[in-house]
Amino acid sequence: MASSVATDLTTCPICLEVFDNPKSLPCLHAFCLKCLQGYFNDKCPGDKAPCPLCRKEFQIPSDGLAGLQHNFIIQKLIDNRKATNEQLQAGSCDKHGDKQVELYCQQCNENVCVLCYATKHRNHESGEIPEVAERLKPKIDRDDRQIVSAINTLSNQLEYTKQDVDKFCSDVDNVEKMVLETGVAEKRAVDNQISELVTELQSMKSDNAKQAQAVQYRRQQALVAMESFHTYCRELLDKGRPSDVTRAASALHDRATELLQNDVTTLNFRPPHVTFTPADVTQLTRLNLVGKVSVGSEKQTGKLQSK
Repeated sequence: MASSVATDLTTCPICLEVFDNPKSLPCLHAFCLKCLQGYFNDKCPGDKAPCPLCRKEFQIPSDGLAGLQHNFIIQKLIDNRKATNEQLQAGSCDKHGDKQVELYCQQCNENVCVLCYATKHRNHESGEIPEVAERLKPKIDRDDRQIVSAINTLSNQLEYTKQDVDKFCSDVDNVEKMVLETGVAEKRAVDNQISELVTELQSMKSDNAKQAQAVQYRRQQALVAMESFHTYCRELLDKGRPSDVTRAASALHDRATELLQNDVTTLNFRPPHVTFTPADVTQLTRLNLVGKVSVGSEKQTGKLQSK
């Protein structure tokens, strides 16, 4: 049953084959990049297009469909399927299937058998796999600790941004209420100005909500990718054989470096501060019949720091 579920999750709904470069739409449905390019071959960057599954519209990025978010979760499932298929051969030499790997070539980052060592790696620095694995484990653990620290920072940012968005939306709602209450005291001549102010507020609320959603989405994707890396590392360190550790160490370090360089903690969403100043109904003029909306930036509080 688990194998069937994994197969379904790694199968593109369009071509019904294992995903090739999976891309996520804003609705979170995923498809092969080449399938999306074929499906939307009549669309251009900036055009609106419907999701092939749920029909929810999204805007094609300025750099085309290739600019959509890569789905690291599905990619990880695909990689796990490949790793499972390779697991049975983990202890065997890649070039001499009837030989067991015994040494790790430091220069080539490769597990080798005695025959490989004698013919190709004799002049390279190498060591017995169990010993090398013990030396590599702290390196993997250090990378993982950095990932955990990044996870904590991202988790805090997600929570604080949610609080900021809720407060911002509440402020906008309160200002809208004040605008409407003030408008009750005006004559019919001010109706157009009230409508303009409400439209301005709603547009501001919508634009900032979209900005916050984009920041949250990128942070969530990065968080999922890091948590997946963390889970895999712990399973490798806790259950993996020495040969598994040496085989995966170099690639894991590269992946950890990639994740840490993709520093989404610099992405910030700070909603503007919105207030409303009602007009003095006894001093109305044609240029200021209702009042005005003021927009300002709140000072940074430093609360996004990781605890």
